[in-house]
Amino acid sequence: MRWKGRRQSSNVEDRRGQGGGFGRGGFGRGPGIRIPVGRTGGGSVSGIIVLLVLYFALRACGIDPLEMLAGGGGQVSSPGGGGQIARTGPRSDDEAAQFAGVVLAETEDVWSGIFQAEGYDYTDPTMVLFSGQVRSDCGFASAASGPFYCPGDHKLYLDLAFFRQLEQQFGASGDFAQAYVIAHEVGHHVQNLLGVLPRFNQMRQQMSEREANQMSVRVELQADCFAGVWAHFTDQKGLLEAGDIDEALNAANQIGDDTLQRRTQGYVVPDSFNHGTSAQRKDWFTRGLENGRLGDCDTFSGQI
Repeated sequence: MRWKGRRQSSNVEDRRGQGGGFGRGGFGRGPGIRIPVGRTGGGSVSGIIVLLVLYFALRACGIDPLEMLAGGGGQVSSPGGGGQIARTGPRSDDEAAQFAGVVLAETEDVWSGIFQAEGYDYTDPTMVLFSGQVRSDCGFASAASGPFYCPGDHKLYLDLAFFRQLEQQFGASGDFAQAYVIAHEVGHHVQNLLGVLPRFNQMRQQMSEREANQMSVRVELQADCFAGVWAHFTDQKGLLEAGDIDEALNAANQIGDDTLQRRTQGYVVPDSFNHGTSAQRKDWFTRGLENGRLGDCDTFSGQI
């Protein structure tokens, strides 16, 4: 993909190195602040004084000790209480982050144009770069969960280490394989704006696990199709290079439910699929790619 020298999105929060919580517990279940107690187990007067000093010292630094004790992320706020401090935009010396910022900017341009043509305004999502674990409006998540979109805060979350995993563990190399991952998550944002995700979240409360999985597959395949729509217009802009589409299709193939289950457990359980088979993921990406029409991405009618 010809991306160097192009605009990077300003809608990037770089939280790498901040962590999502204290300690090594998963999803922020760290030890927090340990409360000093007396030798007999009761709180001594000196211990209480130390606690008070510590409390006000932390508050002066912009850290809420009560949030830490409750298992929160303990993220740093400005002295004036203005909220979390987040570096905005990718680091200038980090090529992977620069690339992600350019891809996000390209999705902004494409989807703004599509929405405008339909008479609507497109609201840009924010991409959060994190390392290890992160807190979102959808709760805590670790890097092991992979990239994800949270409809509650309109943000997509990405640990850039996933790109190395995509290449080394899944055999999906190339920058457009990475672009496909980002475009898929942006596809979920488009679904959120169109009302698809809110409707799905409402419906699945009344569904069995099997039914919810089947509906989830349709949601995920539509996001793949939307990623193909984006690729269609990106190609029209002359940004794609030879082999880029093959990289995206290979990535879609490698992360299909059936392929992943064969790799990890040696057999497949179709009722547990929630993203779609490799063949389905490639097919729906291709459908969006061919003509760039949203109407070709109706995964909710008929067979998939």
